[in-house]
Amino acid sequence: MPVTETQRAVEAVWRIESARLIAGLSRLVRDVGLAEELAQDALVAALEQWPDAGVPRNPGAWLMTVAKRRLVDQLRRRERYDEKLAQLGRELESAASDGTTEIDAAAVDHIEDDVLRLMFVACHPVLSTEARVALTLRMLGGLSTDEIARGFLVPEPTVAKRIVRAKRALADAKVPFEVPEPGEREARLASVLEVIYLIFNEGYSATAGDDWMRPELCAEALRLGRVLTGLMPAEPEVHGLVALMEIQASRSAARSGPGGEPIRLLDQDRGRWNQLFIRRGLAALDRAEGSRRPTGPYTLQAAIAACHARARTPEETDWVRMAALYEALAIMTPSPVVELNRAVALGMAYGPAAGLALVDALRTDPALRGYHLLPSVRGDLLEKLGRLAEARAEFEHAASLTHNGRERTLLRERAAACAG
Repeated sequence: MPVTETQRAVEAVWRIESARLIAGLSRLVRDVGLAEELAQDALVAALEQWPDAGVPRNPGAWLMTVAKRRLVDQLRRRERYDEKLAQLGRELESAASDGTTEIDAAAVDHIEDDVLRLMFVACHPVLSTEARVALTLRMLGGLSTDEIARGFLVPEPTVAKRIVRAKRALADAKVPFEVPEPGEREARLASVLEVIYLIFNEGYSATAGDDWMRPELCAEALRLGRVLTGLMPAEPEVHGLVALMEIQASRSAARSGPGGEPIRLLDQDRGRWNQLFIRRGLAALDRAEGSRRPTGPYTLQAAIAACHARARTPEETDWVRMAALYEALAIMTPSPVVELNRAVALGMAYGPAAGLALVDALRTDPALRGYHLLPSVRGDLLEKLGRLAEARAEFEHAASLTHNGRERTLLRERAAACAG
């Protein structure tokens, strides 16, 4: 097998197996940083050995065995090799050539628990939001620091420092490698869901740069969400988040034109919406809403997205229901951004004047100062009311605030259209 093909195979295996590998090692060593070092050592060994020996029948088990051997070597060198670890070493040294051992077979039952533990560790509230995102993509997504940096348009050294500091913070805080106790689990789960949705949103509507979307980040967030539904199937908000992401991702192909220019939701060709994603999203929403537990914010947002997904045309959208859902969301999670979205729904349900009244009430909110969507929404409502000069000024103001090049172009085009 040529080296280039082997490298592609190694990369593919790493993307699939890295989270399980690091999670399993973290359970053994109780140190996320050391676990990643051991996993990276195994990856280097694969790059060195697989071109000649070929990809093993069970590559994940092969990587785990090599990583455990590295661990045994380290413990020997450090002279902390007690009887339990000696037994581990003997079993690893007698492993079959395909990399499977009795330990690996016995560990299969732990894989799901290990990955779930790693999710809770990587998204621990002791870390900053930026650190949680970077560590999650690194540990659970198998992305390199370069890939994470390109995804979020930040320098690679910045991402590397975030990851190093995150590992150090986890070690200093003595964060245990475990799923939180039931009393703490809800708050920690909220952090996990927040990180996954932040990753998705950055891919869905890039905050900076010249690309309108970064599909690879959307795909990674969806993958993490789907994994989490398998790990925590009884949590309705997990299904709610996946439903929201599936439905939003269904529009990806219709959100940009041939030149990459953004296409607004109401102008999109709904025939290009991915019906498989919509079906998955609606099924996940059914599971979330079918729970006997109170409805959460992600489930509410998924229900809002479903109003779009179920409508064959913009005119068929149930805007009244959407406005009511936004009102419920605003009560549950008060936020000026939610109120701004509610203003859009009110404008569609009851006329642009109704939406404009709410937007005008938000103009003095300090949380929205510098937020480009506030003048963008206001410009849209003013345009519908025929107040074109005011609308033009709002679109130009919004264009000056956004950091995304594609969105800036769209806003300037709308401003020019208002000028006649």
